[in-house]
Amino acid sequence: MTKLNATTVKGQLEEIEYIKKVREFASKVSTIKTAMLNTLNTDNRIVSEPMRVFPIEDDGIIWMFSMKDSKKVENIKANNKVTVTYLHPESNLYLSVNGEASIVNDNLKVEQLWEESFKAWFPYGKSDPNLCLIKITPEEAEYWDAPDILVSQIVSLVKNTIAGKPYVEGENNVIDFKP
Repeated sequence: MTKLNATTVKGQLEEIEYIKKVREFASKVSTIKTAMLNTLNTDNRIVSEPMRVFPIEDDGIIWMFSMKDSKKVENIKANNKVTVTYLHPESNLYLSVNGEASIVNDNLKVEQLWEESFKAWFPYGKSDPNLCLIKITPEEAEYWDAPDILVSQIVSLVKNTIAGKPYVEGENNVIDFKP
């Protein structure tokens, strides 16, 4: 259970509302292990790179490992606005998160997230001097969650066609993390 930090009832209600939004978001991406990190390079071009992502906790932070001397770290230092795109085509789930990124050195968090397979990128392990964390604080997420059963899609398409309505596949929603 998450401990609330606010000292007023209003503050605690705002924290609870935020946690509900984070949990909605986290439940959508809980099975996705790789997402695309989109940064803006020094030429103002969007650069996308696949990154390993970790389970989202109640604080809503998205964590990623990186090398300190990478282009993405350079991009984030120049412009900390990023987008993270999660895709789960097998279930027709697509989610995009806009947020602010920062470069962090946090040995406790590295310890918590570390897996031995990461030595492929960080040969000196969790104490690799080139290892850093990218911490992304989400501001807004949008998702598209379509039914993954073809029959349900066909039934919905037919019903909307008969009713003279445009076909809308699945659910589309925006989660605003800002207070």
